[in-house]
Amino acid sequence: MSKQTVSRVAVVTGGASGMGEDTCHELGRRGHKVAVLDINEQAAQRVAEDLRADGVQAVGVGVDVTDRPGVEQAFDKVRSEFGPVSILVTSAGVFGFSPFADITAESWARIIDVNLTGTFHCCQVALPDMVAAKWGRIVMISSSSAQRGSPFAAHYAASKGAVITLTKSLAREYAPHGITVNNIPPSGIETPMQHAAQAAGYLKSNEEIAANIPMRHLGTGADIAAAVGFLCSEEAGFITGQVLGVNGGAVM
Repeated sequence: MSKQTVSRVAVVTGGASGMGEDTCHELGRRGHKVAVLDINEQAAQRVAEDLRADGVQAVGVGVDVTDRPGVEQAFDKVRSEFGPVSILVTSAGVFGFSPFADITAESWARIIDVNLTGTFHCCQVALPDMVAAKWGRIVMISSSSAQRGSPFAAHYAASKGAVITLTKSLAREYAPHGITVNNIPPSGIETPMQHAAQAAGYLKSNEEIAANIPMRHLGTGADIAAAVGFLCSEEAGFITGQVLGVNGGAVM
C-alpha cells in the first residue's frame, strides 16, 4: 500500500530549463510547493507562472548558486513564502568544451564553482530545515561523464564526479536525521546542453547517440524528473547514498 503523499516545500536549482524545469512540474504534480531557482530570473518567473496555472503553489527566484549570500537570501525568500524546505534538487550546472591542455585556470574554477561549490552552498543552506523536521530529500544531478570520463570536458567530468562523492558523504552523515541524499547521472538525455555540444562538434547526432543506447532512443527531461520524483517520495525513505542511472541501459 502506498504511503500517503504529504505536501512539502521543494527547491529546484537550475529549474528554469531542461531537466530542472521538468523536475519542477513533476514535483508540483506530486502536490508539493515548488521554488524555481535559476540564474535567469525571468525564466524562473515564467516557469513559476506555468506551475501556478496548473494549480501548483510556486515561486520563481533569481539566484547565482556561486553567490553564498545570494543563496541564503533566496532560501529565506522561499521560507517566507512557503515555510521550511524539505526537498532540494540541485540541477544548476554549466558545461565546458576544451582539450585538457587548453583548459584555463579561470575556466576550471568556473566549472568547479558552479557545479560543485554551488551544490555545496545549496545543500548547506537547506539542511538545517531538514534536520529540524527530521525528514528531508536531496537529489543531486551529476552526469554519466563522472562515471566514465569525458574527453574534451575533463573539468566538467571532475566537477560532477565530486558531486557524486558529496552525495555519498552527506547520505551517510545525515541518514540518522531521516534525510536521504541520492544522485542521478543522466546519459543520453536530450537537453539544451546536449544541443550546444552537438553544435560545437563535440557530440554525435541524436541518431548516432541513440544507436549506442540499448533502448535505441534518447531520454527526455521528463524521464529524469520521474526518477527525481520517486527519490523525493515517502516510498523512497530507505534509499540513500545511491547513484541511479537514467540512461536507457547504457553501460558506464
